[in-house]
Amino acid sequence: MLDIAHELDRWAEQGRDFAVATVVAVSGSAPREPGAALAVDGDGTAIGSISGGCVEGAVYELCRQAIEDGRTVVERFGYSDEDAFAVGLTCGGIIDVLITPVRGGVCPAALRAAAGGEAAALARIAEGPAELLGTALLVRPDGSYEGGLGGHPELDRTAAAEARAMLDAGRTGTVVIGADGSRCGQPVTLLVEASVPPPRMIVFGAIDFASALVRVGKFLGYHVTVCDARPVFATATRFPDADEIVVGWPHEYLDATQVDARTVLCVLTHDAKFDVPLLRRALRLPVAYVGAMGSRRTHLDRERRLREVGVTEPELARLHSPIGLDLGARTPEETALSIAAEIVADRRGGSGSSLTGAHTPIHHEGPGTRQNA
Repeated sequence: MLDIAHELDRWAEQGRDFAVATVVAVSGSAPREPGAALAVDGDGTAIGSISGGCVEGAVYELCRQAIEDGRTVVERFGYSDEDAFAVGLTCGGIIDVLITPVRGGVCPAALRAAAGGEAAALARIAEGPAELLGTALLVRPDGSYEGGLGGHPELDRTAAAEARAMLDAGRTGTVVIGADGSRCGQPVTLLVEASVPPPRMIVFGAIDFASALVRVGKFLGYHVTVCDARPVFATATRFPDADEIVVGWPHEYLDATQVDARTVLCVLTHDAKFDVPLLRRALRLPVAYVGAMGSRRTHLDRERRLREVGVTEPELARLHSPIGLDLGARTPEETALSIAAEIVADRRGGSGSSLTGAHTPIHHEGPGTRQNA
């Protein structure tokens, strides 16, 4: 539900009654991941999506029912289901959906934190004793928490520790706590939704291709910074969509700023005096992606220069150069699309090949899946 936190936070502030359907688990091919949500208020207004349309009608009615009776339920939808609503996932997958009425508790606080860009995790019981279903904890980065899972302090502590670990990783998903850890007589399954600040995209080089890449980066949910040593080019007029514009030497800025395992670095400077000192540092950082623009000839010269300053072969292997996938791109917008496509493929474990005639999964479960981008 945190993926639609901004709108739900507004609903909560207005005092609306509403129910939220959240994807708990996915099996096979399905269009949305755990954490995807659809919400319905008392007037019948709906926002969000859990399946790309194929089970939305049934889930909408379940949300309306949850508002009326105040009950939390879990429903499974799949291709061969013959449930009361005669619906199914025509894509062949199976999804489990948690439908929860929201009336006070810690859920509004979690929505407020997510809408404000704070790091927090919402942990809810999605499978277990009926009386515990939907009970929730709001967990902060320091491990503190509020709320409760049905009056079981040991379960609260265990759940908070698991949720904090998932928050640290920026990961949304489920975790099973055994009977010993839950202290409620049987294992419980927690749905943990992690809300973290958006990942960073840092674009080095204030060129026309960078302007297009900034727009695509914002579309993908990144906090985008443009850095260039030339003040005449690094301006808000040229990059109105950037969150931040930095005038300075790229390698000096990279030394001074904070990056993490979700950060992507796109080097479009195309000039050895900028590229070499910048890439020497970038390839030694624990970031998600490092790409550099240039022709194949430029790439070979760049590799030679990087080896001369001590960059190792394993470090060079991390470099995406020439940057982007082979789409035959020509324009700045097409090039930005090719770069973004490579970033997504690298994050999700995709091949970058056409799906037509392929026998690879459409939805990959790569190492970066659902780390809040």
